[in-house]
Amino acid sequence: MVLLREESLEVFVERLAANSASPGGGSAAALSGSLGAALVSMVCRLTVGKKGYEQFEGEMQSVLPRSEALRDSLIKAIDVDAAAFDRVMEAFALPKGTEEEKATRSAAIQTAFRGACESPRKTAQHCLETLRLCALIVEKVNVNAISDIGVGATQALAGLEGAAMNVLINLPSIKDASYVEEVANEVQEMQEEGRILKSTVLREVIAQIEG
Repeated sequence: MVLLREESLEVFVERLAANSASPGGGSAAALSGSLGAALVSMVCRLTVGKKGYEQFEGEMQSVLPRSEALRDSLIKAIDVDAAAFDRVMEAFALPKGTEEEKATRSAAIQTAFRGACESPRKTAQHCLETLRLCALIVEKVNVNAISDIGVGATQALAGLEGAAMNVLINLPSIKDASYVEEVANEVQEMQEEGRILKSTVLREVIAQIEG
């Protein structure tokens, strides 16, 4: 089976538009995050070796492997999220004719919903880390690529917000109250920090563009 991330952009977008719930918003959020991380990598590479940015070269070299790791994780999350949703559907399709089957089905549904929360939860975490990298380097990157770091932050926040929504829509189906509270609080904190980081990055981007 061809992985979603290995399909052409046109085919992937067509699949998003199709009359099917998978792939959906979770995969789209992961894609947004991976684009943000890719732009961080690009900006680092466009700064390394450039005259006038020698003092920041070490930091760019340090950030680059981190953004590349995030890009890799996030692009893989496109398929992870779709698979997590499919497991929820598979759990609901289990037989429920006997009490034993009902118990097995119920347990499988709970496990699947937790997986459907954990996948976008990780996506949100990776998107937040991408935003942190954007904020870390925005004042140090090649000014000719300053708009790209702004786009990177915008994509990363889109990924974070999208992933957060996919977490929150699945949480009410989970019976473990302590888990639900923990994850809901974490998601809220990530969103709040992410929005602040994006605003900080864009403020610096606009200041540099306007000179």
